[in-house]
Amino acid sequence: MRVLLVEDTRDMAEAIVIRLERAGMACDMAGTLDGARGFVDVQDYDVIVLDINLPDGLGTDLLQELRARGLRTPVIMLTALFSVDDRVSALNLGADDYLVKPFDQRELEARIHALYRREQGQKSEDITLGDLVFNPTAKVVTVAGQMLALTRREFALLGVLIRNRGTLMDKERLYERLFSFDDADVGLNAIELYIARLRKKLSGSGVRIETQRGLGYRIVVDE
Repeated sequence: MRVLLVEDTRDMAEAIVIRLERAGMACDMAGTLDGARGFVDVQDYDVIVLDINLPDGLGTDLLQELRARGLRTPVIMLTALFSVDDRVSALNLGADDYLVKPFDQRELEARIHALYRREQGQKSEDITLGDLVFNPTAKVVTVAGQMLALTRREFALLGVLIRNRGTLMDKERLYERLFSFDDADVGLNAIELYIARLRKKLSGSGVRIETQRGLGYRIVVDE
């Protein structure tokens, strides 16, 4: 497991690194946002431990940058803030967990392991079709390792087709899976629109949506 620790209190950071490395983790250490950016630009991490207050800005700024780039690396925020609002704000920005200073290093180690196990569990649910990898838990789709930008309904439609691959799905069945009773003003023709959008985004992936007129749609992997 590879961990990035972003903490500007050097003695605390060094003590954490020593403990994590004794636990068998590879741990990089940065004391600033710029230093952390340099690490994440060249290295993938299994978990990032990120202090909120850093000399050149807020750790939450880096968190937002990572999420905006589509990086879903689990992040534990370290904070001296006791306000519930502050902690909720960090979680809403995409943090996976937080610890309030001072904390026991054993707890930090345990939480890192818990996030890593959770992430590995999500990865084990990957469904691979050609160059496309679909993860229903993490809500991530990649093509040849690159994240595919899908709307919520496009993702849901792709999920229905993948889970029923090999089976023709007519518009009525797809409609029932995508729209709620509150969407009564949306007609069946919306399915054709989402199919067209999804086809365009899947172009070049080796996966396509086949239409059998009058019968429905199914997902096909090109040989």
